[in-house]
Amino acid sequence: MITPEQVQSYIEKGLQCRQVNVLGDGEHFEAFIVSDAFRGKSRVQRHQLVYAALGERMRGEIHALSMRTLTPEEAASG
Repeated sequence: MITPEQVQSYIEKGLQCRQVNVLGDGEHFEAFIVSDAFRGKSRVQRHQLVYAALGERMRGEIHALSMRTLTPEEAASG
């Protein structure tokens, strides 16, 4: 079973992040991600970047992932 720490590590390896926090139960996960890469991107485009970082794991190990994706400026403003 995959852990939240592993999911966090996969995201950090595949996407330049300032902050990543992942919670989960081994199948369902919630991620809070702050990245400069999200600037100028829609919510869908941001999620696609995270999915790309996770690759094939989204089809197997990770059954559900909800995420909050913010730029550093959005994170700083609350």
